[in-house]
Amino acid sequence: MGHLYALDFDGVLCDTCAETVISALKAAKLRWPALFDSVDSATEDWIVQQMITVRPVVEHGYDTLLLVRLLLETRVPSIKKSSVAEGLTAEGILENWLKLKPILMEEWNENKDDLIDLFGKVRDDWLEQDFPGWIESNRFYPGVADALRFASSRVYIVTLKQSRFADALLRELAGITIPPERMYALGSGRKIEVLKKLQKMPEHQGMTLQLRFMCIHSFVEDRFATLKNVIKEPELDKWSLYLVDWGYNTQKEKDEAAANPRIQLLELNDFSSKLK
Repeated sequence: MGHLYALDFDGVLCDTCAETVISALKAAKLRWPALFDSVDSATEDWIVQQMITVRPVVEHGYDTLLLVRLLLETRVPSIKKSSVAEGLTAEGILENWLKLKPILMEEWNENKDDLIDLFGKVRDDWLEQDFPGWIESNRFYPGVADALRFASSRVYIVTLKQSRFADALLRELAGITIPPERMYALGSGRKIEVLKKLQKMPEHQGMTLQLRFMCIHSFVEDRFATLKNVIKEPELDKWSLYLVDWGYNTQKEKDEAAANPRIQLLELNDFSSKLK
């Protein structure tokens, strides 16, 4: 019997929150320099702390730039506010981000590809100028590196992170090289489409005849919303779905996941045994 694991990266394998927030703040200053001219260090520190709180809503890296600016608008009265900033709290962002994001993109006249390119450039510049500092701002969750290193299951990385950053962290922090054909990163399409692609590969087809092995497909995520999207796809009904309890999600999401028969909560201590 063979096992296939599709693993998210941020929030499942690696705690990248500190690096992501710092990169987002740097990128936001480049994108909207006039807004940050009079922002003091205390306000920046407040934004960083709030970003940690709202991290569960982030699906794409460029979301973080929008969140930094939105938080700034809620904090500094003198800055021209978007129509949704007045009275908005971190809890409000957690509850309503999917509605807020398109409003902000339109009101600020932003382009997704431009934000993605800027966020990547800021990270590239940090890597080039201070590679040790960039690496040290990330950390793999305890036991995860060994779980990957000694896994007997077939492991794929399915992430919306740019592949060069995930690859660098795997090599430098975990001492692991994931073959390119097992890395599905930003630009590979939606995660549900990647799961469909993996499922259709001949080597992953579950066979009923004893002459062939049966493959069990498992998808491990920290975003409850992503797992809910998978559940909506009948084609993916045979996937085992796991929500990790150590990633970027809220207690409310954990409770909802626990009540959903398609989703299993996964504790960090059990992660290694799953990959064996």
